[in-house]
Amino acid sequence: MPGMGLTAIGLAGLTLSYAGIAHTFIDGMHALTGLTMFMGLIFLAAGILDGGVSTSNRAKATTLVILSISLGFGMYAMVLNTSNYTITIAGILMAIAFPAIIIAYLAMKHPQVVKPIGAIVSMASAIGIIMWVSFGIFSAPDTYMIPQQVGVEEPAEDLTPSGPIFPIEILVDSATEGNPDYEPDRAIVPKGHVIEWTNVDTVAHTVTSSVDFGETFDSSLISAGEVYTLDTNDLEVGEYEYLCIVHPWMVATIVIEAPKEPTKVLIPEGAAIPEDGQIYYDPEVIDISVGTTILWENVDNTMHTSTSGTPESGADGIFDSDILMAGDTYEFTFSDAGSFDYYCILHPWMVGTVNVE
Repeated sequence: MPGMGLTAIGLAGLTLSYAGIAHTFIDGMHALTGLTMFMGLIFLAAGILDGGVSTSNRAKATTLVILSISLGFGMYAMVLNTSNYTITIAGILMAIAFPAIIIAYLAMKHPQVVKPIGAIVSMASAIGIIMWVSFGIFSAPDTYMIPQQVGVEEPAEDLTPSGPIFPIEILVDSATEGNPDYEPDRAIVPKGHVIEWTNVDTVAHTVTSSVDFGETFDSSLISAGEVYTLDTNDLEVGEYEYLCIVHPWMVATIVIEAPKEPTKVLIPEGAAIPEDGQIYYDPEVIDISVGTTILWENVDNTMHTSTSGTPESGADGIFDSDILMAGDTYEFTFSDAGSFDYYCILHPWMVGTVNVE
């Protein structure tokens, strides 16, 4: 009975994990339930060989429970599983299980035939494996067991999210309960940005939507120094709580806002003429919040640029519009706080500043 119970528990856990039902337990449950099931099989086999197969009503009921769990969840897992090797693995397991059951039964009922039956099964298995491998290596064409797709391979599509980056850090020592964990803890992100979590801690963490246990987004394990990105275009406007499934006290929130209209800065007429009272960028100094997009529009009748840096030190590479012809526009989203000076490379007396808070 203990063996049958442990086997049932382990089999249920394995089926739940591999079926994808218990998302947050998938890493730990595999090892734990596998070990439990094998312990149960050892106890079960020892009990059968020692005292025979129990015919009590309790044993029958337990057997029905095991069969119900294995068939029900097993069929569910088989239907949802997309692996090409599921049927092969199931066949290998049956090929091992059936002879083992037969030999165990014979050892209990007819011990005198165990050795010859065991030898026959072993020899048959060895011959089958040898023939299988030999046929594949020496007799079959090069495509043996590996279907070849004829045609020119299409280049892989670049699925890397693109858009302004909104950075979030997984902080050092965040695995200790009570310590600060994600920074910012409540991130307000305009839709269209790419959220980038960087694990600066020394242990692994996850970023997993908490309400549905990872259905909306789940990073899996993020090792120390690794990055996980999430394209907010795939999310609806709203609030999303998330956690680390390894350290479930680590909880934070992202708030996806509807995309905002960019803040406009004009390059007015006459900006190319250095004279008193002339406005070169309108406004020349602008205060914005993190995540705001600035749109520079050239309404002058000549070419200009909006290039981060100063005329004295040159461009610093943070942003650069290149040449803006009359009527052209350029957008840049400021994801970091700070003060950003910029100027026109063609007319270096044209300077402006963006203060980001």
